[in-house]
Amino acid sequence: MADPRVRPITEADLPEVVAMVHELAAYERLPQECHLTPELLRAALFGDPAGTIPALFGHVAVPDPTGAGQTPVGYALHFLNYSTWEGVHGIYLEDLYVRPAHRGSGLGRALLVNLAEIAAARGYARVEWSVLDWNTPSIDFYRSLGAIGMDGWSTFRLSGQALARTARGTR
Repeated sequence: MADPRVRPITEADLPEVVAMVHELAAYERLPQECHLTPELLRAALFGDPAGTIPALFGHVAVPDPTGAGQTPVGYALHFLNYSTWEGVHGIYLEDLYVRPAHRGSGLGRALLVNLAEIAAARGYARVEWSVLDWNTPSIDFYRSLGAIGMDGWSTFRLSGQALARTARGTR
């Protein structure tokens, strides 16, 4: 059953969502690495005049969808991944964030329930995400929902100079 406090992101929500992405980057102790702008998020979510196909999906959480509390105070951004073992898509949750003043209100849970409902309705195999190992409050929250850590798996990333060198085929 859909929670009325969760709805798809609209273009009008972009400034608030971008602000919250920057808040999340600061919480994760990496504010200098966050370069998101409303224009970049708009292109990722809705496409752009150059013909970029949207590949990112998002929802916002609002405290009161019927009254004055319609400004987003939380968000979830996600995209599809694919499990070759299962043979179906899944959802990769890039970000889940609820502003501190609204934590404990059920909005984080509502955002995750929304993603689980989407995955179940579309026959996807899973919803997965990464969490920093020091982020105990989030880990405890995820475990309370029945999520399990994928111990034994390490995340790897190519970016910056390493990405450029690899793209050139050099070391």
